Amino acid sequence: MEVILIQDVDNLGSANEKVKVKSGYARNYLIPQKFAIEASPSNLKQLEEKLKQVKKREEKLLAEINQVINKLNESPLHIGAKTGTSGKIFGSVTTVQIARAIRDQKGYEIDRRRIHILEEIKELGSYKAKIDFGNGNETEVSFDVIAE
Repeated sequence: MEVILIQDVDNLGSANEKVKVKSGYARNYLIPQKFAIEASPSNLKQLEEKLKQVKKREEKLLAEINQVINKLNESPLHIGAKTGTSGKIFGSVTTVQIARAIRDQKGYEIDRRRIHILEEIKELGSYKAKIDFGNGNETEVSFDVIAE
């Protein structure tokens, strides 16, 4: 019997996937537990339409991510830090400061947990950080640490 999974089922498949299972397993477990629905022609049409909508949404999101990446790569960010006489920073530059600089200078709100600093920042200079947007979309953003 063929069924369409409504949600992920371990050792069987993921949501919105058509799988073939034994009829007893489908009738007695998957369908009553609302893990799957029968793969009738009308349900298959609904699945197709749902997958089209998901694909459109993903394409729109990808276009927005590319726009943000282009804006971030236009020019480096400037992050102010308190320094001593030798040019060493008191403390360190954190992802919170980078996220705040992106918000103030570029106008985009990016979660600090998506930002990964590639090296420890203890002095003034130019550095890079990696921003992970998910689904394999990531970019490196350069920033300059300047004295306040």
